[in-house]
Amino acid sequence: MTYDLVIKGGNVVLRDSVVTADIGIKDEKIACIAEQITDDAKEVINANGQFVMPGMIDTHVHISEPGRTEWEGFETGSKSLAAGGTTSYVEMPLNALPATTNKAALDLKLEAAIDQNYVDYSFYGGLVPDNLDKLQELSDAGVQAFKCFLSDITSDIPDDFVNVDDYTLYKGMQKLAELGHILCIHAENPSVTSKLSEEMMREGRTTAMDYVDSRPIFTEVEAVQRALLFAKETGCKLHLVHISTSEAIQAITQARREGVDVTVETCTHYLALTAEDVAEIGPRAKCQPPLRKAKDQAKLWDELMAGNIDWLTSDHSPCTEDLKEGNLFEAWGGISGAQNNVDIMFDLAVKQRGLSINKFVDLIATNPSKRFNLPNKGEISVAKDADIILVDPNSSYTLKREDLYYKNKHSAYEGREIDCRVTKTILRGNVVYDLEQGIVGNPKGKLMSANDNK
Repeated sequence: MTYDLVIKGGNVVLRDSVVTADIGIKDEKIACIAEQITDDAKEVINANGQFVMPGMIDTHVHISEPGRTEWEGFETGSKSLAAGGTTSYVEMPLNALPATTNKAALDLKLEAAIDQNYVDYSFYGGLVPDNLDKLQELSDAGVQAFKCFLSDITSDIPDDFVNVDDYTLYKGMQKLAELGHILCIHAENPSVTSKLSEEMMREGRTTAMDYVDSRPIFTEVEAVQRALLFAKETGCKLHLVHISTSEAIQAITQARREGVDVTVETCTHYLALTAEDVAEIGPRAKCQPPLRKAKDQAKLWDELMAGNIDWLTSDHSPCTEDLKEGNLFEAWGGISGAQNNVDIMFDLAVKQRGLSINKFVDLIATNPSKRFNLPNKGEISVAKDADIILVDPNSSYTLKREDLYYKNKHSAYEGREIDCRVTKTILRGNVVYDLEQGIVGNPKGKLMSANDNK
């Protein structure tokens, strides 16, 4: 056989082991994993000294095209993902305009995404108070999952995204349980957080720590518990997004023991940055839920190391730089993070805290591929898509603005020294990012429709 590509001599991360091996790729699939491949190959990559692992599957990405394309577009967003070692992503139903709450809006995104993506992609549908009758058509159109907000997300812009009330949450969960879909939830109690924010603004309390205190831990926990109760009542499959606290993780873990079909993610920024860092970084580090205090972050790390968190995401939520001006209450809330998940978390979790490399791969690839029914992704195994990244554990660098591929080149991680590096990203056997060359070739990303695997 003549392979399209052979990756030679890397430390290949398999399901339960790490082996020094060659990988042969043919027709975009992994065709062979062997101690040594001697057959001909059109291209050979030397991976000596590097880890060879599946590309990250980022299930929490905001691309703002169409409607707010000046914030982020499919081209720049997917380049950032590729440069960071992500080979597939699922795009949230906001912040584009119109929000993806009906098939017509989904069709606009599908059209905008054609021939722009450097990695594979799929879409969420949204659950909002006025679209209960649109969930079926979004499901039929192949969305991977649905998303709603329990936190305050109001807008006076037509067709923008808004949060659900409890009735919509209940009826939406009933319908999604019938359809067999996962509902992903942003869980914060909006009544408390909005009033605390108003109170602090009136009193002129606008420091970084004031912002954190306006969204206390119990507001996340209460909303999580409410979502879990509704899921138990309706039988809806649930996924809690960007959870920031151990207390919420404990509630989710207990519900899982009681039979609730629930998974949970956290984000790189909750493990890499603390509330104490926000005073120095400023609004670039503003997000919801907020970054937590160091003592609370330490407990979140305990949950990750104990295996109580299912996977990691970026919650890449970009905007133009002018929207990051002002105090922490006024600035746009969202961290641009798509490009620095694999490297930062490999550094923090594997190198600094001793997490096994196999558990790390579960967190970035294998677990989300299973939950989101992406059977060709998430693992280095024969017949799977050849979505592969190379990570050099002995290469350190300091992240600079000019390294970023975002449309708006700002990040809460600017100036951070990272003690490993993604050197290659391979999408279905095609090199799409190389450390020396940057982004390689034209966009090769394909749509992943949920209908493909029904």
